[in-house]
Amino acid sequence: MATNFASRSIFFSHSTKLFIFPFKPSSSSSSHLPYSIPLRFTRTTCTLQQQQQQQPQTTRNVIGILEERGLLDSITNDSLRTISSNTINAPLKVYCGFDPTAESLHLGNLLGLIVLSWFRRSGHNVVALIGGATARVGDPSGKSLERPELDVETLERNSAGIENTIRTILGRAQNPNLEEFNVNGNGNDSSVVVLNNYDWWKEFSLLDFLKRVGKYARVGSMMAKESVRKRLDSEQGMSYTEFTYQLLQGYDFLHLFQNEGVSVQIGGSDQWGNITAGTDLIRKILQVEGATATYGLTFPLLLKSDGTKFGKSEDGAIWLSPSYLSPYKFYQYFFSVPDADVIRFLKILTFLDIEEIVKLEEEMKKPGYVPNTAQRRLAEEVTRFVHGEDGLSEALRATEALRPGSETKLDWKTIEGIAEDVPSCSLAYDDVLNQSLVDLSVSSGLFDSKSAARRLLKQGGLYLNNSRVDGENKKIEAADIVDGKVLLLSAGKKNKVLVRIA
Repeated sequence: MATNFASRSIFFSHSTKLFIFPFKPSSSSSSHLPYSIPLRFTRTTCTLQQQQQQQPQTTRNVIGILEERGLLDSITNDSLRTISSNTINAPLKVYCGFDPTAESLHLGNLLGLIVLSWFRRSGHNVVALIGGATARVGDPSGKSLERPELDVETLERNSAGIENTIRTILGRAQNPNLEEFNVNGNGNDSSVVVLNNYDWWKEFSLLDFLKRVGKYARVGSMMAKESVRKRLDSEQGMSYTEFTYQLLQGYDFLHLFQNEGVSVQIGGSDQWGNITAGTDLIRKILQVEGATATYGLTFPLLLKSDGTKFGKSEDGAIWLSPSYLSPYKFYQYFFSVPDADVIRFLKILTFLDIEEIVKLEEEMKKPGYVPNTAQRRLAEEVTRFVHGEDGLSEALRATEALRPGSETKLDWKTIEGIAEDVPSCSLAYDDVLNQSLVDLSVSSGLFDSKSAARRLLKQGGLYLNNSRVDGENKKIEAADIVDGKVLLLSAGKKNKVLVRIA
């Protein structure tokens, strides 16, 4: 029996791991293992040269990772901790929804992508669900007013833009355990799926909805959801349309469970009611219990230390699409994060090892700490995740070139790269050439008065193309106009005006 068993499997033990390689002998094989089998043993691995693929190793439990980094708010069942450990034989399929209320995702959506990425890095499969149908209804969660209705053309455009952003970011965020299997070379593999719930809701009639979903819903339970209760207590109240949103999202979970094998839904803490509506609906309709149960997980909302939302600037939302917000301005937003928030944001918004983040935190307390070192690392890591290496390089080049006093020579391309991020004006060549810098600073809108311009100039805070101007009588020369097209005026480090030469 032992000889027969040895002819079918090859065993190799290293440390605490046991590797089993199936071997199918030919009809002419003897009962002994032939010496001609191409085996190669090293100190740490055993490989079959005929078998190139390797099974990914089990990584640390993803729930533990999320908890340690402050990314876990609640889970519907604590057994999710156990089943999420088995990434080799039974990886989970996890989904997060994104309603296409705009053509780009914003910073508030970033945590969903990060948590999906942690599941993916831990060996699980992920699904991003675009709410092409649910966006027609509007999610009341966290809203005091009903969302404005979007027309079909806008929704389709928004859905396409968001799908592109999701595929770009998640496709770029390589799973280190599956890196060798990324055969198409563009970062997209089978562990990332993007779906649109309009594909199954468009065939639903009202009678179908009432029969398949409505009969299992209990009005009392629906009204007890926090998102509903707050709106019912408000002056505006809640429409029936928004009231049904939790049922639509609940059915999405049921559909994905039955048709895509999805067993976990994640979302922000404000989505708890919608997520549990889905797990309850699945349990009632399918009577699913035990190993095939579904689970919900929420993560905290992205808030600053003072309790206000993180992700809003003076100009509005912090968008993830470079078409809406340049990598340079995106980078600058994170570079300006207060010291009180930077360590927590490094934990929840980056994939840096906790040990490295703790070391940065310790460095911040030392006398020789260089200000904004932690912010610079945060800005680099988040910009790399959202915009890739090219986007980060663009942001770093612009940051250095546009720093007042920088020795980096400005060119027209670099200046145009931030044209949408700074105020600008157009002036005729003859109106600029030989004009005093003080006068130009006022006519361009950099200062309200000549006296203010002169005052800052005397203090050493007025810059022309990043070079400090010391003389009050400075006039614009042809050599000052970068590539004959633009000028960059700066008042201190942050206030800039781009002057285009018409």
